[in-house]
Amino acid sequence: FVFKLTAAKQQDHFFQAAYLEERDAWVRDIKKAIHCIDGGQRFARKSTRKSIRLPETINLSALYLSMKDPEKGIKELKLEKDKKVFNHCFTGVSVIDWLVSSNSIRNRKEGLMLASSLLSEGYLQPAGDTSKAAAEGLSDTPFLDLSDAYYYFPDSGFFCEGNSSDDDVVLKEEFRGIIVKQGCLLKQ
Repeated sequence: FVFKLTAAKQQDHFFQAAYLEERDAWVRDIKKAIHCIDGGQRFARKSTRKSIRLPETINLSALYLSMKDPEKGIKELKLEKDKKVFNHCFTGVSVIDWLVSSNSIRNRKEGLMLASSLLSEGYLQPAGDTSKAAAEGLSDTPFLDLSDAYYYFPDSGFFCEGNSSDDDVVLKEEFRGIIVKQGCLLKQ
């Protein structure tokens, strides 16, 4: 799950993700940033809290931990769609249902706003074509309250069987040399 990034000064940087979907998400996001900068636009990540007017009383980090609670949180399932098996994921409907049942929101419309915030801040990740298309702006909202829109927690061990890659083609290459610096990838 390694990808290479070549800097302007012909320096090669290799990054290794934990699994295929994470690698593809990083490649896709880096390509978006490069496209933005090449187009002469200033690249700046806007705060979700400001862009959708999320109340200051909502702590997304604490909410995320509650959602991941093994007993009272959202149940991770093995779901199948279009001859692909999605492991350790859940539907958009189950997220909104959980938010309503935990009294985190008053209605499903508020749930969409809150779930979109969780998605934008990286607490949830899209899995499958339906939810990925919405997250990329091809829908009215980035998060979908649908039973065929799949999502997962970034550190859940999610993987998809029968899935190659999105539109990003990452060439297999032999990697040689020594590790200069080792760490892990985190999106913030």
